[in-house]
Amino acid sequence: MMTVSENNMTIKVIPPTEGLFDLTIFARHADSQDPYNWVCSYQIQCLEPHNGEKLPENPFHFWGLHQKVRDFGIKESSHKGELLVAPQGTLLLTLQTSRPLLAIYELVNKDLDAALSKKCLAAQAEEEKLSCHVLCPFQGYYRLSMFVKDLGGSTFRNAANFLIRCLRPVNQNELFPSGLSMHCGSGISSSGHGLSNPSHSAPIITTKLGKCNITFHTSANIEVTASLGKDKVISATYPLERYVLVTHLRTKVSVCVVLPESGVYKVGLFGRSKEHKDFVHICDYVIRCFSDPSWPPFPRVYSLWRRGCVLLEPRTGMLQEQSWVRFRVKVPKAYQAVVLGQEKTVLQQTPNMVWEGDVFTGAAGMQIKLAAKFSEHCSSLEVLLVFEVEDGSPASLGCSG
Repeated sequence: MMTVSENNMTIKVIPPTEGLFDLTIFARHADSQDPYNWVCSYQIQCLEPHNGEKLPENPFHFWGLHQKVRDFGIKESSHKGELLVAPQGTLLLTLQTSRPLLAIYELVNKDLDAALSKKCLAAQAEEEKLSCHVLCPFQGYYRLSMFVKDLGGSTFRNAANFLIRCLRPVNQNELFPSGLSMHCGSGISSSGHGLSNPSHSAPIITTKLGKCNITFHTSANIEVTASLGKDKVISATYPLERYVLVTHLRTKVSVCVVLPESGVYKVGLFGRSKEHKDFVHICDYVIRCFSDPSWPPFPRVYSLWRRGCVLLEPRTGMLQEQSWVRFRVKVPKAYQAVVLGQEKTVLQQTPNMVWEGDVFTGAAGMQIKLAAKFSEHCSSLEVLLVFEVEDGSPASLGCSG
């Protein structure tokens, strides 16, 4: 194991068997592309071999930080030395940077394939800090290699190779969801898209209740949407998109997530400005819940449910049959708001611009639609939200909060 800093070098040797070994050292100037020159040699006599596990392959030859790591923009690491220990199979690596950097990571272990390896890493890139959350699903040694580039850079360069020893692995059912980007949590990407003051800056959210609310301050120019994903859905009745609801206020966006079952989920945030038609990816969050949540979904959302629209009541998309439900919504610029169910109910607007009224749900299996007219002269109603009526007691339906 070779570690090299700006002005010293250390080699740790683990002979594979007893016997006599030659260690030969070669060197060249750090900025040179010339061949390496022989410097010196040692003879090592091993009387009793070390029977521990072999170290992972390292094609980059050095361990720890690159000797020119400051030139790459990295000031210091949270972990000193080449060996990092993960007693419970989890590790958080952080590096302070002198300028904004992007980073990708590679985790290698003899039992780990490429697909599973990607589910072991969650990376965050902030203005002056890079972070990587690491999960180890097997006992033993891992190589964590880190590659960085400047924001406008073209190629990633190997900046560090850490040796991780896992004493007790994590459960493979608790690994991160697949498909995480290099932008998890808040950071360079979210601020670059006009989102600030995050309610959750760290990328991993653990909830016992099975729900959470992620908020950002945002400019009026940005529209945000969100996706919810899970690698293996077991018992959710409705598509996962029904379990996330985005609300745009004047200077704030709220992403409310409720979970239909336990597990590990990915929340992807996407945004677009008024000048662009397409949404682009902003960042990802990981939501972990190992209690036994079973929240009902939100109502189905249609495209006219936009900035300023707020669902105050009911906050669930599942309504109990044969019951009266209070509807309270904000729909900016609406001339009229109605609820279409067993009967048509015209909502009344209060002085604080909330449309409200009491609606009878009718029989199970019915759909109840919130619709609006946006002009006095328009004869048609535009559907904004759709709710389902089901049988069951209020207790079994839960509440989406």
